[in-house]
Amino acid sequence: MSATTDIDKIMEKARPEIDKWLAKFPAERKQSAVIPALTAVQEENGGWLTRELMDAVAAYLGMPPIAVYEVASFYSMYDLEPVGRHKINVCNNISCQLCGGDDIIRHIENKLGVKVGETTSDGKFTIKREEECLAACSGAPMMAVDGHYYENLTPEKVDEILDGLE
Repeated sequence: MSATTDIDKIMEKARPEIDKWLAKFPAERKQSAVIPALTAVQEENGGWLTRELMDAVAAYLGMPPIAVYEVASFYSMYDLEPVGRHKINVCNNISCQLCGGDDIIRHIENKLGVKVGETTSDGKFTIKREEECLAACSGAPMMAVDGHYYENLTPEKVDEILDGLE
């Protein structure tokens, strides 16, 4: 199967979601849907964006490709390399650090056998990054897994969360 065919299939699957967002903006402001368009395409591509997919989004929205690359490379919710099925972000802001966040990060690394920025050999988990702030200071330490927040973490709670994922 050619890369073009793969891109077309992904865009075809993502198009209804992109079109839903396009309907919310004036026709001359299609580029306003770039964030949800990239999100939809990334989800259809197993969690990451290729240059070809970003080019397809740019063409669909009538944008220069560089403008789409800038958005995709700026926001931490987008991945430009393959990632695991489950993405883990751990907060490393001062509140989380003071409440044991560094211990949580090390526990996750030891449990999964990979470091921050790496993916497990089975492709199940990627410890994406230590986030500067995930805005849940009252629940420190915390992490986000696939966009879901988990607060007041202990090593045991982390194990329960990660062991419960398919």
